[in-house]
Amino acid sequence: MKLRFNTVDIRVAIAEIRLSCIGLRVANVYDIDNKTYLIKLSKPDSKVGVLIESGARIHQTHIEWPKNAMPSGFSMKLRKHLRTRRLEKVEQLGVDRIIDFQFGANEAAYHVIVELYDRGNIILTDHEYMILNILRPRTDENSDVRFAVREKYPLDMARQTQQLLNADEVKQLLSKEKDKTPLKKALTPHFSYGAPLIEHCLIGRGIDAGFKLSADWHTKIDVSQLVGALEDAHRLFETLPSQPCKGYISQSKQVRPSIGEYLSYEEFHPILYRQVASSAFLQFDTFSQAIDEFFSSLEKQKLETKAAQQERGAVKKLDNIRKDHQKRLDELKNAQDQDEYKAALIEQNLPLVDRAIFILRSALADQMDWKDIDELIEEAKQASDPVALSIAALKLDVNMMTLLLSDLSDEDPVKPVRVDVDLALSAYANAEKYYVHKRQALTKEQKTIEASEKALKNAEKKTRETLKEVQTVTSVQRMRKTYWFEKFLWFISSENYLIVGGRDQQQNEMLVKRYLRPGDLYVHAEVQGASSVVVKNTGGTAVPPKTLHEAGTMAICYSVAWEAKVVTSAYWVHHDQVSKTAQSGEYLTTGSFMIRGKKNFLPPTQLVLGFGVLFKVDEDSLFRHVGERSVRVTDEAEAEKEDMQSVSDEIIPVEDSDGDSDDAKHAEEPSPRPEEDDEGASASQLAGQVQHLTLQEEKDDSEESETEFPDTTIEFGQLRAPSDAQRARNKSELDAQAAATDKKQFLSRKQRKDVKKQKKQYQQQQSVSTDESVSGASKGEALELKVRRSSSSSKRVSH
Repeated sequence: MKLRFNTVDIRVAIAEIRLSCIGLRVANVYDIDNKTYLIKLSKPDSKVGVLIESGARIHQTHIEWPKNAMPSGFSMKLRKHLRTRRLEKVEQLGVDRIIDFQFGANEAAYHVIVELYDRGNIILTDHEYMILNILRPRTDENSDVRFAVREKYPLDMARQTQQLLNADEVKQLLSKEKDKTPLKKALTPHFSYGAPLIEHCLIGRGIDAGFKLSADWHTKIDVSQLVGALEDAHRLFETLPSQPCKGYISQSKQVRPSIGEYLSYEEFHPILYRQVASSAFLQFDTFSQAIDEFFSSLEKQKLETKAAQQERGAVKKLDNIRKDHQKRLDELKNAQDQDEYKAALIEQNLPLVDRAIFILRSALADQMDWKDIDELIEEAKQASDPVALSIAALKLDVNMMTLLLSDLSDEDPVKPVRVDVDLALSAYANAEKYYVHKRQALTKEQKTIEASEKALKNAEKKTRETLKEVQTVTSVQRMRKTYWFEKFLWFISSENYLIVGGRDQQQNEMLVKRYLRPGDLYVHAEVQGASSVVVKNTGGTAVPPKTLHEAGTMAICYSVAWEAKVVTSAYWVHHDQVSKTAQSGEYLTTGSFMIRGKKNFLPPTQLVLGFGVLFKVDEDSLFRHVGERSVRVTDEAEAEKEDMQSVSDEIIPVEDSDGDSDDAKHAEEPSPRPEEDDEGASASQLAGQVQHLTLQEEKDDSEESETEFPDTTIEFGQLRAPSDAQRARNKSELDAQAAATDKKQFLSRKQRKDVKKQKKQYQQQQSVSTDESVSGASKGEALELKVRRSSSSSKRVSH
């Protein structure tokens, strides 16, 4: 796996840094680890990060890399000298893997020199290249040059431009190499192009890069083609900085038990080399994007490799447990078969077994020596005694003997089987003993199977938990563009207006002076510490009341009213009413403004704040979300207008040929008595409820229109607890309202809903007509009444 830059990568990375970072100022310097540092460059409308890893890489980055909680001493030194300075120049020293960053100009310049060869280094110098700080002090063994503070950095040590070689020089160069050295490996140390570029050009000339050198190598390779390949490499190397390069990541197949085959990253390149074009690879718009993707996924890839090893270990452990349990079961089954077979052999050879037991018992009863018994058996065997020939061994210490018993049921002669016999038992008792052993083994087998199932379930559960744990990987977040309003207090209103408020006096001043534009509204509260809130109105239309109410809530909640738990009201004015010019003899402090003209006060609001999660949609998915952030009040107004038009169309009376309307006909016709519903409501009760509901809706609408925007001013000093007399008056008013409520018998929400439903059915069936609703009214008055009621109900639904 490729983990560090070669010279070709450095040239392309420097070209990209020059293109986008020259002229930007250093915002800050962070250390990611002890050898990796992040320099953040910025200008008013953009931010760019340059990542430097000593001895490995240097490139632009758009990723939020995890930073150390406390900056190191080297990082603090870089901050001290580089912060707010402009990046003036980035160049490579010769063709060596050394990069020189210049921050500032003339005598105020500072240089950051990055070495990407060997163990790497990062050096901070002044404009004369006097070392101010160094990451890794060292002494060069070849030139005896010391790299330390207060020493001058030796710029002349960098390797200069590579010279082309002719055919004779190439032959002389390769003749010094050892036999069986690959051609690519032999050429790489003598040229600064890097092994991938050399191999790319060798393949282009039809030369095998893995060809192993020998004494007669020049007879097997065309030297002119080899020289041509080196010229191609030099030409491509020189043209790299002048042309934009894409980024490529080569991939290789890996196997993981839980997911099967997957592709892992192997190498990154600024050119699609011929040696990797035939394998799997990823293409990126820039080389920096490829480097970002490669190294951000490197940690994840390491974890995936570790996870694959853990998965293989967990699966192997589970397989071993299964094999062990199966082995135990096989042994128990084999023991059962053996015990049953031995018991059958004893039963088939009962006379022989009983005779052998009797002979040994008699010898032991006569107190014969065990050696004499062995000699007696040997003499009997020589005399071809069948009992003695069946005795294979004596185990007198455990009162046992081993007999050789043959299966008499088989026609073909089989080799005798060794069967242990207890001398204290008879032949039948020994056979029964083996049957008992078989039954015990069967019981043990059943218990083992049950225990094995539990053990396997536990092992599988543990394996699944292990696999689940190793599937958890960390990822690095991409750097997100920061919007201008994020430094303020802000939110998106319910009707999709951006509302921004200042956090302190300085931000209040900045918000009004810099971001209050024509068409925007200024919201504030006459309370100490209230935030200056701006409602951004880019559409130029009237801002809906709900948005103004939410902006007023924000202004009040970020004031002393929150701590005092006192409810008050805010006000709004147009942008041209806000001025920083005070009246004669007065002075406005920072964050204070003069309001000229009428203040439009909002209703008192509750001290309630909430929070939400805002998702940013990727650019590739924007077409799926077109119109989602439009102003909702416009859609609702259009819907309300359409509803009112549809209702008006429905209730316009259509005259018949005689000139009478349908309503008039129905008023003249006798109304049939409707059937009672589940609650037993009669037709007269239904008509009364319909009339009562209509009057109540008109009353509610009139109250809403009257209290929508009261032009009143609530002073902070007026907000105090009521007196005893006021409490008494309030109590009497509440008692009177309660009594009136009992008399009026207002309907509950559910009842009103049911009445609406009954009203709709009542009008559709046209079976019941209420004399109270249309008596004494002309056709035009009835139409006007129905239109007013229908529009009122539509308005309440839309609100």
